[in-house]
Amino acid sequence: MSTATKGDRKATLDAASWMFNVVSSVGIIIVNKALMANYGFSFATTLTGLHFITTTLLTSILKGMGYIQSTQLPISDLIKFVLFANFSIVGMNVSLMWNSVGFYQIAKLSMIPVSCLLEVVFDDVRYSRDTKLSICLVLLGVGVCTVTDVSVNMKGLIAAVVAVWSTALQQYYVHFLQRKYSLGSFNLLGHTAPAQAASLLLAGPFVDYWLTNKRVDAFNYGLASTLFIVLSCTIAVGVNLSQFICIGRFTAVTFQVLGHMKTILVLILGFVFFGKRKASIYM
Repeated sequence: MSTATKGDRKATLDAASWMFNVVSSVGIIIVNKALMANYGFSFATTLTGLHFITTTLLTSILKGMGYIQSTQLPISDLIKFVLFANFSIVGMNVSLMWNSVGFYQIAKLSMIPVSCLLEVVFDDVRYSRDTKLSICLVLLGVGVCTVTDVSVNMKGLIAAVVAVWSTALQQYYVHFLQRKYSLGSFNLLGHTAPAQAASLLLAGPFVDYWLTNKRVDAFNYGLASTLFIVLSCTIAVGVNLSQFICIGRFTAVTFQVLGHMKTILVLILGFVFFGKRKASIYM
C-alpha cells in the first residue's frame, strides 16, 4: 500500500471517528434532555451506571463471540481510572447543581489548558506559540468569569475544580492505558465498563438522592420514560466507544476541542426541540 493511500485511509478513519463521536454524543444529550425535561427523570448518576451496564453486556457478548481478544490491565491502573472517571461524573453533576449554568460551561473550558498541562508534564509535549496564546486567552476568560460571576461560591468553585481535573485525568488516562498496554478501544472498555457499572449503580442512588432529594426507586416508570432510558443506554455504548477511539487515535486535548463543537450543536438542537430556556439547563 502506497504512502498516499495509507494517508487517505487514515484521514477517512479519523473523520469517521470524529463523526461517530459527534453524532452519538449529541444524540445522547438530546435524549437525556427529553428524559429529564419531559419525564422528570433527574437521576443522572444512576443513569450513567445503567449506561455502563449496557456497555458491559455488549463487550461481554463480543468477547464471547471472539471479536474481542483477552487482554490484561493491572488492577491498580483499573482502580485509578475508575476513580478518575467516577469523580468526573459526580463532580460534573455537583458542579452544575452548585454553580450557574454559565459558570459551569465556562469551567468546562478550562479542561483544555489542564489537559495540555498533563501532556506537557507526563508526555513532554511542546506546544506552538499560537497554541500557548490560545490557552492563555481561555485562562483569562475563565478567570474573568470566575471573578465577575456573583453566583460563584467556594463550594461551587471546589466542585468545578474537582470536576475539571478528574475529567482531564480520566481522558488522559484513556490515551495512556491504550498506549502502555496496547489496548484497543473495545479491550479497554471491556476492563473499565464493569467496574464503573458496579460502582456507579451502588453509589448512584445515594448520590442522586443527595443531589435531587428524590429516590430513583420511587420514580414512576411509564412506558415512554422506560423507552427513553433504554434508548439512552443504547446510544451510550456508542458514546463510550467513540470517546475511547478518538482519544486513542488523537489526544485528550484534541478531544476537548471537539467537545466545544458538540456544545454548539447541542445548544442549537436544544433550542429547536426544547425552546430557549431548556436549551441551556441540562448541559
